[in-house]
Amino acid sequence: MKKPISQLDSIYITTGSVDRPLAERIANKMGLDLNDDDIKVFPSGERYFRYVESVRGKHVLIIQSLTASKTGSVNDALLELVLMIDAARRSSAAEITVVSPYLAYMRQDRKARGREPISAAAVINLLQTTGAHRLVSVDMHSAQTQAVFDGPFDHLTAEGIIRKALKKRISDAYDNFVVVSPDGGRAKVAEQYAQLLDLEVVHIPKKRDVRDSATIHRPNSVEGVEGKTCILIDDMIDTAGTLVSAAETLNASGARGVIAAATHGLLSGPAIKRIQNSAITELFVTDTLPQEDHKALLGTMLTVIQTAPMTAAALEAIVAGGSVLQLFEGRNYH
Repeated sequence: MKKPISQLDSIYITTGSVDRPLAERIANKMGLDLNDDDIKVFPSGERYFRYVESVRGKHVLIIQSLTASKTGSVNDALLELVLMIDAARRSSAAEITVVSPYLAYMRQDRKARGREPISAAAVINLLQTTGAHRLVSVDMHSAQTQAVFDGPFDHLTAEGIIRKALKKRISDAYDNFVVVSPDGGRAKVAEQYAQLLDLEVVHIPKKRDVRDSATIHRPNSVEGVEGKTCILIDDMIDTAGTLVSAAETLNASGARGVIAAATHGLLSGPAIKRIQNSAITELFVTDTLPQEDHKALLGTMLTVIQTAPMTAAALEAIVAGGSVLQLFEGRNYH
């Protein structure tokens, strides 16, 4: 009979300085104590990390999303993660699993123009070269990026927990809602959500200005949304330009309300003000990124969905040699 994860002394779970509350929730769900390791920032801005207990022969789980936080920039978070991996490798850890619910730079997964990098590949190669044996992330912008990593790369999806939250919001009023894709790149995902929620789906075409990529052109109106509450589905919300422009088109088309839902709520730069001044009435995001400040500004308009139970279950399967695929009914590879 296998021991529960909480009884295994070969597991060492730790986190960086980006979002300790999320790491604590994950550790608690696994029945483990999150280690409080030594993290410093020198006056020069350089980072320091040290494991306070021995990790020799242990499976080290490092939880760190790559995002800007109160402790530094996204690049500070990346370097801190690199130092944590390097310290585990040099301290004879048996296995190093990096859990990065949000991996930065993953949108730059190809060369769109000459003489530019493939940043997603550069970051993944950096983590592997430093010593990571396995990567775990949630709803990457392009799942094909897994191919860069020469080892296990578990791609989790928050689709199920987001769908559950939306289903609770819809209740039994299915005729009053419709799923909307804000652009062609999210059409397939929107269709999957619509099918599983038993709703109709509408697609809004989007075209970026050739002279200014920040400018988005939409049709003046779309059919099939009049009198409906529209659910906009996306993988992430950064500056919110795409979602807000889609919401305005839906509002002009007679929509009753607009709900936006995404896994990663970066809400960078002008995003908060744009959302507050837009036709978006409700916002659903997960806690792959810290949301406390966003919640303080958006109040009841923002619903934050917890990913800890999902991530903890996946990590338990990984540690115990079980199947991650079965936890998501195969949908983490869609």
